Amino acid sequence: MQQSLTVAAAQLNLWVGDVEGNVRKIIEAARKARDELGADLVACPELSLIGYPPDDLLLRSAVPRLIEQGVSRLLDEVKGITLVFGLPEYEHGQIYNAAYVIRDGHIITRYRKQQLPNYGVFDERRHFKRGHDACVFEVEGHKIGLTICEDIWFPEPAAQARAAGAEVILNINASPFNIGKSAERRRALDLRVAENRLPVIYVNCVGGQDDIVFDGDSCAVNADGSVAFSAAEFEEGVFPITLQAGQFTGELRKEQSEEAVTYRALVQGVRDYVNRNGFPGALIGMSGGIDSALVAAIAVDALGADRVWGVSMPSRYTLDMSNDDARIQAELMGIKYSMLPIEPAFETFTQMLAGEFIGRAVDLTEENLQSRSRGMLLMALSNKFGHVVLPTGNKSEMAVGYATLYGDMCGGYAPIKDVYKTLVYRLCRYRNTVSEVIPERVITRPPSAELRPDQKDSDSLPPYELLDPILQAYVEAQLSIPEIIKKGFAEADVRRVAGLVRRSEYKRRQAAPGPKVTGCAFGRERRYPLTAVYGDI
Repeated sequence: MQQSLTVAAAQLNLWVGDVEGNVRKIIEAARKARDELGADLVACPELSLIGYPPDDLLLRSAVPRLIEQGVSRLLDEVKGITLVFGLPEYEHGQIYNAAYVIRDGHIITRYRKQQLPNYGVFDERRHFKRGHDACVFEVEGHKIGLTICEDIWFPEPAAQARAAGAEVILNINASPFNIGKSAERRRALDLRVAENRLPVIYVNCVGGQDDIVFDGDSCAVNADGSVAFSAAEFEEGVFPITLQAGQFTGELRKEQSEEAVTYRALVQGVRDYVNRNGFPGALIGMSGGIDSALVAAIAVDALGADRVWGVSMPSRYTLDMSNDDARIQAELMGIKYSMLPIEPAFETFTQMLAGEFIGRAVDLTEENLQSRSRGMLLMALSNKFGHVVLPTGNKSEMAVGYATLYGDMCGGYAPIKDVYKTLVYRLCRYRNTVSEVIPERVITRPPSAELRPDQKDSDSLPPYELLDPILQAYVEAQLSIPEIIKKGFAEADVRRVAGLVRRSEYKRRQAAPGPKVTGCAFGRERRYPLTAVYGDI
């Protein structure tokens, strides 16, 4: 009769390139699993030795030696428990996305990832060669089939493991977050469970890596399709799962709203970007509007109020109400707050250009001069004090170019660049349920850039309730203009929005990175030519 098996899911926050630090974290997780949880097996995420995605770091000449040293240290220091971890494996001029199974100083077996994703944020075929063989190993009488991330989204690797004698499938991952991703993963796991009638353990990493955020969401699914264990999103930890008589048991997390999980993703992205890049704090241009309010709240929750600096930069067109709201927001959040009016700079630029502008009407140029004056002030403060500037533009604005290069686009990390404006409102409402830091008037007043008298966003853009669904169809679903029109949108609106998206490609190419939360984020995930003929496509 088989003994019960305790598997520890090590949901770890790993740093890309920090092999030594990642090895240390794996050792700590293994010791906790062995000594505190009594686990027989501890499983760490995909490429846990080097972090994900390593991209062209894999090509550096020193990396194979660092990986070899990391494996040697794990063999020396992890004893009394079976350890599964991910690594890049170098062999005969090829690199494999691999996993090793070690126990008491010996490599028991190894597995090479078979399905290499090359879509969205993934570019694995650039570096890795695919594996072909199943991997099944035994722990306490239980035969465990090992797969890596994308393998579980296809039938063959799990079926191959089952044919090789596996009684359980263990899948280690570096699977990025986006809204709805947890449900997508469960559907994939349900398919593999139904096909093979085998229970599955899914182990994922957490943490922010540039424009990707990993949510964890580790889980265990029984052969009947029931979820027996689920780890909290965005929480690092080592979690026990018990297998007895073919059934998993474990703790189930409390489910949270879409807004709550998305907000945590944004906080995680900011925290890891700012801290890992060694910035002492963050600078935010506080307009009194809803976008900068949300960014400030995210920054405070990520870094602490003492590391966040809000700067109000009013112009001649800024309403007193906006100045008041910016100050109130800063007070509610407990952050440092400064006011630096841009009128002197704007006046100087206007006078300098007056001779060249003779005979030309005031237009968008003067609006952009105001925005660029603000960008210059924020970057000057950043240079002097070392804080990173967090731009406050949202995805709706980024999509249609309603942002100024070298102005409000200045900065190092853009927390809400993948957050549609309608979602900005929902996130602000959610954040105020935790503690009220965004005044109600900021949420309810019509949005405005305040770069000319009585300006409103709706003067230049369709209402966000109309704009965002068109953008989702055009950017995320990648539907053609005729297909979007067939969905019931006015042709004039669709063509206008599509034209704005296309003409703004060059701006987005120069934008700061920011955390991906939607199905298709600008940047790494969406790479379009700057110069192209589109037609109706």
